[in-house]
Amino acid sequence: MSNAIIPYNPRLKILARELRKQRVLSEVLLWQKLKGRSFGVEFHRQVPMLEYIVDFYCHELMLVIEVDGLTHDFEDVLVKDGERQREIEAYGVHFLRFASNDILNGMSGVVLTIEAKIEELRKSY
Repeated sequence: MSNAIIPYNPRLKILARELRKQRVLSEVLLWQKLKGRSFGVEFHRQVPMLEYIVDFYCHELMLVIEVDGLTHDFEDVLVKDGERQREIEAYGVHFLRFASNDILNGMSGVVLTIEAKIEELRKSY
């Protein structure tokens, strides 16, 4: 399986460490599902990539999982998220995005989506 190193700004390591300490409920709940290789692959939280920090990343599958909170409802944020995602995808990284509300109110559907994406990526490697 792929395990490419995505370049990143080293200054983001400190910010990523601080973000790991912050407690956003939807991210905490999703992390409870992702940690400990519970999907058969290892995820990391708040991972620097290029000039950005992604919420969750699986190196083995080059899969990013992003949690979009209320601020993502604004058009300018959506445009910036799209640009950011395209820049990272250019390195072969795959994305899954979930609204915070979907995690809080529909975790079973989120888990099924993640399982399906992991299975799809495993078959492609």
